[in-house]
Formats: sequence, structure tokens, C-alpha cells
Amino acid sequence: MKIIIDKAVPFVEGILEPHAEVRYLDGLAISKNDISDADALIIRTRTKCNKDLLEGSAVKFIATATIGTDHIDLDYCKDKGIYVQNAAGCNAGGVMNYVLSAIYGSASRKRMKLEGCTVGIIGAGNVGSRVARALQILGFKVLICDPPRAQIEGPAQFCDLDFLLRNSDIVTIHVPLNQSTRGMADAGFFSKMKLGAIFVNTSRGEVVVEEDLLASVTKLGSVIIDVWQNEPYVNKALVESVDIATPHIAGYSYQGKLLGSSMSVRSLARFFGIKELYDFFPHPENDQIDAVKLDLRGKSEGQIASVIQYNYPIFTDDFVFRVDPGRFEYLREHYRYRREFFID
Repeated sequence: MKIIIDKAVPFVEGILEPHAEVRYLDGLAISKNDISDADALIIRTRTKCNKDLLEGSAVKFIATATIGTDHIDLDYCKDKGIYVQNAAGCNAGGVMNYVLSAIYGSASRKRMKLEGCTVGIIGAGNVGSRVARALQILGFKVLICDPPRAQIEGPAQFCDLDFLLRNSDIVTIHVPLNQSTRGMADAGFFSKMKLGAIFVNTSRGEVVVEEDLLASVTKLGSVIIDVWQNEPYVNKALVESVDIATPHIAGYSYQGKLLGSSMSVRSLARFFGIKELYDFFPHPENDQIDAVKLDLRGKSEGQIASVIQYNYPIFTDDFVFRVDPGRFEYLREHYRYRREFFID
């Protein structure tokens, strides 16, 4: 059996070698020729798995160590009998940490009061739900817009997008990229937001019409962007205009990467019947594999901001990226995974 693995997928080197011939390649550079005789791929978002790449190959299985699958042509894979597995929820804790650090950090810098604020969460899957729970624990009122869930579960705990935008002091997007979400944050979207509201996007860059966001920056209180159109070739004017800019690392926590890699290897093992790896979980040298519990009860807003920033100083990531946005891919590949925290 032959397996191609994106060399940026951590904690997997040496794991599959006893069972297969394994090659580690740059995810952006994986080519049709590279995979012609491969049985399986373990990738990230940088490898576009579509007909152009897969046609004529021996690939039967694709695992992406990410929650998103918009880089994979699922219809093509289904038609060709190629099994696809993502790592749903693996980065939920990391993104939650990012959103809290960004909100509290930005508010502190701009001397904005968060007490009594309403947060609108667009998309309540694994990530959005985790963000919602943390914010509710911290005393925020939360509005949730998730049409697919509302259709299944009923409208009681959800609201429509217009209501959310008009009534939220903070808006954070956690949707998958598809036909209904591509370009959803456009001029009309931003015109409905409150004057001085905070806007956060950690989902996909293509969800936002960047020209419309640029035109709306002066209306908004703070803009926090982790994902960009045309990555890694980001819009430098937008980078310079927003309050926090990072190179698509919101979910880059130590725990999230452990989960993403383990889920990918386990799914491959079960597909090909490698019983020794059915319950695989990495055992890296770093023994701090558990998330840190933060006790924020009774603390003031300023104290909460300080504790969260201590555990994830987001402005370090912002500074390093802002110095040279052209190093986007380098910063992602060499990112030092941060340890997650959780709030109880």
C-alpha cells in the first residue's frame, strides 16, 4: 500500500511506515504524478482534491486533518468511490480560545466595555457551539443563526441573519464554505451591523467579500480576520486595515493537532483494516497534552482579559504576521502550537 501525506500534518511520521510505503510532500505541491499509484492521501486544506488531481489515480481513501472539506470535490469522490473523512470538531477548542482572546484583547486595546454585550454566532456546528457555550459562561447574551439546524430542530433557539446582525454587538462567523455561504458577508451584511460592532471571521476567507469589508471598516468597532481569500496571497490592504490579522491559525492548538492527526490515522486504519492503529493517539515528547482549566468566576472584565491573554497572547501572532504577510505559508507551517484552555 502507498500513502501520500502532507508533510505539515504533525505527529504522524513513522506511524504508518510499518504498514505501507509512505511519502511526505508539500501539500501545495502534491501533483497528479505524485499520487498516480497512491492508495490513500492524508492532507490539509492546501491540497485541492478534484478531478484534475485524482483522475486516473489509484486513490481509494482521503483523510483531511481539518474540519472543512471545501478543498475536496465530494461529488467527484462519491462518483468514483473514493472514501473521504474529515476531522470534524478537532479544532473547536483552539478556535474558541482564539475568539475569546481576540474579543477581550481588542476590547481592552480600544477601551470597549463588554459587559452586557450580545454576541451573534453565525453557524453553530462543533466550533460555533463551543464558542457559544464559552461566551454564555462568561455572561454574554448569545444569538445563534444556523438555518440547517433550525430546519431540523425547530426555530425556538435560533434567529434569522437580519435579526442577528441588527442586535449583536459582536458578530463571529463559523460556517462551512458552500454555495449558500460564499460571499455572505457583503455590503448588505455589513450595512445591517450595529455601528461600532466587532466582526470576527475564522471560517473561510471566501465567506467575506473583502472589498465590502474594507469599505465598512470605519463603521465597525473592531475587525478580526484569520482567514483570507486567495490564501496564501492575502489582500495586504485588508491586513493593514483590520485590528487583528493572523495567518489562518485560529485552530492551531496543540490539542487540536493531536486530535486531527489521530482522527485521520484512525479512519485510514479502519478503512484498510490496520487493527494496530484503530485507537491510535500520538504520544509526543511534550507531556502537556491536556487543556488548561481557567477559573474566571468572580473576576472583573479586566482580570478576565489578562488571564485569557496570558494563556493565548493573540497580539504576538498578529504582530508576526503583520510584519510580513508574504510569509503566510511559512508562519503556518512553523507555527508553535499553543496549549488550549477551557472555561468551566
